[in-house]
Formats: sequence, structure tokens, C-alpha cells
Amino acid sequence: YGPAGSTDPVARQFVSQLEKVLGVDINIENKPGGSGTLGFGIVMRAKPDGYTIGLGTNSILAYQPLVNPALTFKTPDDYQPIVKLGETPVVLVVRADSPWKTFDEFMAHVRANPGKVRAAVSGKRTVPDLLAQEFNLNAKVSLRTVPFTGGSGEALVALLGNRVEATLFTGAFGIPGHVEAGKVRVLAVFKQGPYGPLPEAFTTIDAGYKTTITASFYVIAPKGLPKPVLDKLTTASMQVVKSPEYAQFAKVGYALNPLGPEGIRKEIVRDTATFKELIKLLDTSK
Repeated sequence: YGPAGSTDPVARQFVSQLEKVLGVDINIENKPGGSGTLGFGIVMRAKPDGYTIGLGTNSILAYQPLVNPALTFKTPDDYQPIVKLGETPVVLVVRADSPWKTFDEFMAHVRANPGKVRAAVSGKRTVPDLLAQEFNLNAKVSLRTVPFTGGSGEALVALLGNRVEATLFTGAFGIPGHVEAGKVRVLAVFKQGPYGPLPEAFTTIDAGYKTTITASFYVIAPKGLPKPVLDKLTTASMQVVKSPEYAQFAKVGYALNPLGPEGIRKEIVRDTATFKELIKLLDTSK
């Protein structure tokens, strides 16, 4: 993914602490494109020696293999999961000068203008895009998504530049600052119950809108890591995500539920089933 999105801060926080635990320097490389699959492919093709690891999301690992036959990975058996970094809900944001003060006002406009209201997302069939498709089906509306290959940072620029009417983010990282600066207004969070960094935000599931998709972030490595290397990486990574320093991410909207390799495998299988059902619903709705 590109910089300035929801993947960037969590990756950099993880790396900064992993460097201390392992006693080595770690370089971060942003590789946007292909809804995240370009960067993931680089990791997949790397030598399985532990020196190349990557950040993958559930949209890459569970959705893309269902719709992209050209990918070299299909299941968690095709790569090596290491640790789960956390997960976030999707947040709907509009410009502060937009005519919609509430989510209900926005939805009334979406219903009155099917297919015309545009929401920027971080890439085609990334979690914000998939959430929008699920929401469209369940709410029986037609909110049009506009994918940007540069990630949610580029999607925000599109909103601020008046090229779209809304933006769908994974998580709230950086949004409160834009709200305080008078640039954007948060209309909704697609979750149940209050959302820590945006406590006053409208929560869609509490209002009866059914959505299930959230963004999950995982560290993965190429298949075939020697066991001593895998054990060292897993132990160090779990130490990081269970640390008090890393727990600070809960305050900015990342739900933390540390999982190792087997826990990740189970989540990917679960999410694959969810996305498979969504694809079936999208196909039958055409």
C-alpha cells in the first residue's frame, strides 16, 4: 500500500518496536498497486529466509484469491502467517462544507441520486470498497465507489479536492486532526457500539444497517521459512503486539487481538467464506 493510509501507521509502529526486540534495522517499502496484491506478490516471491516480510490485509488474503485467478496464492498454506496487528472499522467522511450534517441526510441524498454519489476508497475491492458493496446490498442503495491506487491518503486528497462527495476510510487514524482543522466531517462508523477515537460518531449497526466487514492487518512471510526463523519472528512479533507501547494504538481506533500463525489461518478461512457469500449476492443482484 501507499503511505498515509491506515496500513502505514500500524506497520511503522510495529517495525519500530520489532527493531528493538530483534536488534536489527528494518526498512519499510511502500509498494502500492493491484489493491495491495503487487506488494504482497513481492513478499511471496522473496527468499524464505526471514529478511523479507510484509503487511497483508483480509481483502488481499481472503477476497482477492476468489476473483483473481492470476494470483500465485489461494489459501494461507501458500504463505507463512506471522502475527495479527489489529483491525479497524470503516469510517464515512465528507468535507466540512458539504450540505450533509448527518448520516440520515447523506443517505436521503444517496437514495434520491442512485449511482451518482461518489465515495473514494483505497483501491478496488479493498475493505472500504467491499464494505460499500455489502452496504449497498443490505440498504438497497447505490453508493458509487471510486478506487485510488495510492491508498486512503490519495482518497482523502480526492475528497478535499472536491473530486468526490465522500471518502470511506479503514479506521480513524488522522481523521480527528482533519475534523479539528475544519476540513472534514465524520458522518458514520460502520460498527456496533461507540468508537473510541470518534465517540460522537453515528454507528450504523446500532441504527439497523447490517454490515459485517472490517479491515484486519497481518504480518506475513514467504512460504518455507525454516522453523528456527519462524519461531524467532513469531515470538518477537507477539512480544511487540502484546506490549504496553503497542497497546496505545487502541486509542486511535485499532482493535487489538493478537493472533499467531494458526489463529490467522482460521480468520482468513472465516473471511474467505464471508467474501464468497458477498460475491454470490453481488452476482445475483445484477
